[in-house]
Formats: sequence, C-alpha cells, structure tokens
Amino acid sequence: MAGFSDRVVTPVDVEMVAHPAVALIFDLGDGPLEVDDGNGRLQRDRVVAGLGPQGARGRGPTGSFECLQVRLSPVVAYTALAAVPDLSGAVVSLDALWGREAARLQEQLRAAGSWKGRFVIAEAALARRLDAGRAIDPEVAYCWERLMASGGRARVEGLATAVGWSRKRLWSRFRSQIGLTPKRAARLIRFDAAAHGLAAGRSPATVAVEAGYADQSHLHREVQDFAETTPAAVAAAPFLAIDDVAWPTDGRSGLIAGRGRSRRPAMSPQTELRARWAY
Repeated sequence: MAGFSDRVVTPVDVEMVAHPAVALIFDLGDGPLEVDDGNGRLQRDRVVAGLGPQGARGRGPTGSFECLQVRLSPVVAYTALAAVPDLSGAVVSLDALWGREAARLQEQLRAAGSWKGRFVIAEAALARRLDAGRAIDPEVAYCWERLMASGGRARVEGLATAVGWSRKRLWSRFRSQIGLTPKRAARLIRFDAAAHGLAAGRSPATVAVEAGYADQSHLHREVQDFAETTPAAVAAAPFLAIDDVAWPTDGRSGLIAGRGRSRRPAMSPQTELRARWAY
C-alpha cells in the first residue's frame, strides 16, 4: 500500500496503467478524487479498479491532495472483495462490495493522525475480510503464483498438469476466481514486466527481449492492447508513480518516506507528491 499527499494548485491527472493487481483507492483530501472508468462513468471517494482497466484515469482536485492506494493480488481480492469476476477491467465503488463498511473505513482513515496509522487501519480491515471470506481454490492460487514467478511465461498446459486438472477445468476455475483466463492473465503479467522495464529507462527493443516478446512489434501490439497507447507513453505513465520503480526509496523495511526521484515527473509537472509506503 502507498499513501500520497501534497498541496496542488492545478488538478492532478493520472493515467491508470494496467497492473496484475486489484487496486483500492481511498480519497482522503479536501476535494473529491474522481476516477473515470474509461467509458465516461465516474467513481469517487472509495474506488476499486479491477485487473487490467483500460482507458481509466484519475483526476485529483486542487488544494490538499491525499489518497491511499492498496494493491491486492487477485488471490487475496477473491476473498477480501468477493467480486473478482465482475472486476475484470472494471472500475467500481467499494460501497457496492462492502456496503456501509466502506464509508466507515474511509472516515477512520481520514481521522487517523499519521500515514502509519492509516496503514494499520487498512490492514486490519482487510484482515477481517480475509478471515470471514471465501477461500480460493489452492490450485488456482498455485497457478497464479507460478504465472507471476515466471513473468507470465508459464504455459497453461504445464500448469494444468502440475495441479492435476484438465486444461478446460483450469481455464474455467481460474476465470471464475481470478477474473481473467490464464492466457490473458499471463499476458497482463508480461505486460507489467515490460511496463516496469520501460519505466526504468530501458529501450523498447531491450524490454521486448527481456519480457519474452517475439520482437519490438509484438511489444507494441501488447502495449496498445493493455494501455491503448505506445511504449514511449507507457514509459512516462504517471500511474507507475505508485511503484518503487518510479519512486525509488532507500530501503524496504517498515515505513518508508521519500520524494519521487525518477528521471521524469512522476505525476503532472505542477506537482511532486510526497509518498509514504508500507510493505
């Protein structure tokens, strides 16, 4: 999870890059933080972005800008949110999933006196949901972890053999619990690896080789599919700011604070947000 805060004089626009995680975003500032789902529908205050949202973008208000983002593995989100299949590429209100508890949690986060306190509150809320939620199939969880560990290169047939399922059964159970087919999930994970490589300043040709694409044209097609833009645009994508590639830090223990120190502006040119991290 990561917290961002600053005072801004012009609205902050944030393009949302597809990521192999379900994101929870809590607006904690003075004015409303809005997220466009890519189809012109706006969500405010407490927002959930499912796996691989396309065309989605956030817009923060002027004044005191604060938000908390929590990224959840879909394995965890299946239990904590109980709505993963409906979240594939979707942007919805957390209220639709948690009811009144979502608004109560946001108020608790607003009232907390520090980012560390907010992280503790958010973690406790998710822990309660995990304790009470439904369990994901261990076979599905294993396959997701293998896809992540392989950078999206593990073959579906091999995964099915490893868990003792048919390819058809794995396809069905994985889709119903993760929200994507195994093949689409593998492509998303590989795209994420490529996006990180681009964000780190490596050339598209180098990234294409490192991520396992056939060639640079293949990389371009995948970026177009997931981000509806070019590799060059993804390399400068502000939403990667909520990530330790674009916001490098001095360590990974406990609570880490730091300003963005990437080669390009992490957000809009008018603002440099202060980040607070929890690992």
